[in-house]
Amino acid sequence: MRFLKFFEKATIIVICSILLSACGGKVPGADARKISPDPKERVKQNIEQGKGFRLTNSAKNSGTFDFASSNELWRASLDTLEFMPLALANYSGGIIVTDWYSDGNNSDESVKISIRFLSNEVRSDALAVKVFYKNCGMTDNCKISDRSGDLAVEISQKILNKAAIYEKEKVGKNKPYIISNSD
Repeated sequence: MRFLKFFEKATIIVICSILLSACGGKVPGADARKISPDPKERVKQNIEQGKGFRLTNSAKNSGTFDFASSNELWRASLDTLEFMPLALANYSGGIIVTDWYSDGNNSDESVKISIRFLSNEVRSDALAVKVFYKNCGMTDNCKISDRSGDLAVEISQKILNKAAIYEKEKVGKNKPYIISNSD
């Protein structure tokens, strides 16, 4: 029994030493003549080559990440569709999809809306709204059709109007106050 444990340990040590000595003590691709001895230079070079990351926001080309609540179109879309259950709301993917919704008046018909964000700017071509209707008969043979006509245009306009109001409020909050002394 002891012999087997000793044999296992010896085998592991042999395999590890073979693996460690396989590279001959050299790091592949590393040439000391091409690597700067200054750690700051090495960090800068690694980040430029995409081999590292920084925890601070001191890089010139770093991205800015906004929360979904700071995007006026996103907020306006959610506010417009707040009466419908959501099946998918993916801010990073730029899409909102509602679940099938029926107001109760016609139980055979329900509607589903999808909004795809094409831009973060509040403008008429920033959204792609699709409206789908599902009509189910007595035998549960449901027919789904795309009716992205007037209702899609109406939803887009309502979202854009709300987003414009939100954007105006945001600009008003960020505007500096000017105090003048009048004699």
